[in-house]
Amino acid sequence: MGEAGTDHRERTAEGRFTPGLHDFIRAALAEDLGRGDKTSELTIPAEARAGGRFIAKSDLTVYGLAVARAVLEAHVPEGGITFTQRVSDGEAVEAGTVLAEIEGPARSILGAERVALNLIMRLSGIATLTARFVAEVAGTGAKVTDTRKTTPGLRSLEKAAVLAGGGTNHRSGLDDGVLIKDNHIAVAGGLGRAVRLAKTGAPHLLKVEVEVEDEAGLYEAVSAGADAVLFDNMTPEEVAGCVCIIRRERPEVIVEVSGNVGLHNIRLYAEAGPDLISVGALTHSATAADISLKLAPETGGSL
Repeated sequence: MGEAGTDHRERTAEGRFTPGLHDFIRAALAEDLGRGDKTSELTIPAEARAGGRFIAKSDLTVYGLAVARAVLEAHVPEGGITFTQRVSDGEAVEAGTVLAEIEGPARSILGAERVALNLIMRLSGIATLTARFVAEVAGTGAKVTDTRKTTPGLRSLEKAAVLAGGGTNHRSGLDDGVLIKDNHIAVAGGLGRAVRLAKTGAPHLLKVEVEVEDEAGLYEAVSAGADAVLFDNMTPEEVAGCVCIIRRERPEVIVEVSGNVGLHNIRLYAEAGPDLISVGALTHSATAADISLKLAPETGGSL
């Protein structure tokens, strides 16, 4: 992966956002605010200030505090808000834990509240679900990784949430690696042909992975020189048999498993011996974490 892509991931994970994410935040605020927060404008004095706390209402793994701060800072006049983070991203917390405290103009906080909460709840939900999957495979040597099944426009944040939950990242985009799947194979004229074409044209540092569905496809992939194989929709028993073949024929080949993997069976797949287990549910099916923002008039304020 090039330097630009690496920088994008690191900056996102550390909470220092690229211009694209700032644009996303501004668009999200504009979507919610429309022509203005009529309720706050009619009920809250313009000069009123408030303090508040982001509180976990269930046990969860936190991710997105820096995102929530960026949302608030994008809507509150420069220097007008104080945001104090009380826990770290990636930390597992119990219900009732104060995640962060804020102080600032009441109207501005209320105008940004829903966008900030939507994002931190979404991202913490992904981190929480990822942590559950990671715990299920503990001690097996298999790593849990995400997929490209992300919310359009939120991929970098959702993948950072997977990292916070202890998972790993697969491709960030189509330019980030070669993964030959069933439709590529069909159009290219066969599995072996697709792999050979990719190996011929790919830069020497770019690995070529191919999806296989049975032992025949595995032997074809190995013969064609694939660097990694993706066992798709196999049973744990079928995966175990194919892993034995790979370890015997070409032990350097990376083995990934995908398809029909859930919390109920990921341990079985992990014990079959793959290096990676990709789980689309980490990002496409995670339930938003339960987090609230409780405000009160700032001492001496007029709210």
